[in-house]
Formats: sequence, structure tokens, C-alpha cells
Amino acid sequence: MDQQFSNVPPPPPPPAPASAGTDNQRIMAIASLVIGILTLCAWLLPICGIPLGIIGAVLGYLGMKSPTQRNLAIAGLALSVIGVLLGCANAIAGVVFGPIIGNVFSEINQSLQSVP
Repeated sequence: MDQQFSNVPPPPPPPAPASAGTDNQRIMAIASLVIGILTLCAWLLPICGIPLGIIGAVLGYLGMKSPTQRNLAIAGLALSVIGVLLGCANAIAGVVFGPIIGNVFSEINQSLQSVP
């Protein structure tokens, strides 16, 4: 009976676990894409859109180290950068055109008050 079991090869070793770095990079790439999409919605409020875009760009850069999730990371990085640029343009437009628009509204208010 002992001879029967001696011919059986030992079981193969268990597969090596995936390194934690690739999982973190995968999560960063996906988070970058999600935050990049949110940034495209939030650029109208620069106080929300610009920080979200910066976070998404950093996560996209860090996520590009994963070869399998590189495309997601690049898409998230691109969307985040576009969102930051749109948020900055909106902030600049608000500073430049804000006083002009404020004057228009005050003139309209004055003209409505003078009507009997």
C-alpha cells in the first residue's frame, strides 16, 4: 500500500497572491476616472471642481503605473485636467465679468424701483 502512494507527485504550490501595489494602482486608476467624470460636472463651481480635478489628476498619474489599468488612468487624468482648466477659466471669467454683471442687475433694480 505504501508503494501505491509513493508514485503520486506532490500537489502544486498555491499561486502567489497579487501584490498590494497592483491592487492599489488599479483602485487609483478607477478612482481617477470617476473623479474625472465628477470634475466635468463640478467645474461650474470652481471651489469644488478645481480641487476634485487636482485629486483626480494625481490619482491618474499614480494609477498609470499599473499596466492593466493604464487606459483608465489616462482617461481619468485627461478628464481631470480638462475639468481643472474649465474651472480655472470659469473662475477668471467670474472675476472679470462679475462686477459688470453686478452693475447690470443694480441698474435693472433701480429702473424697476423708479416705475410708479
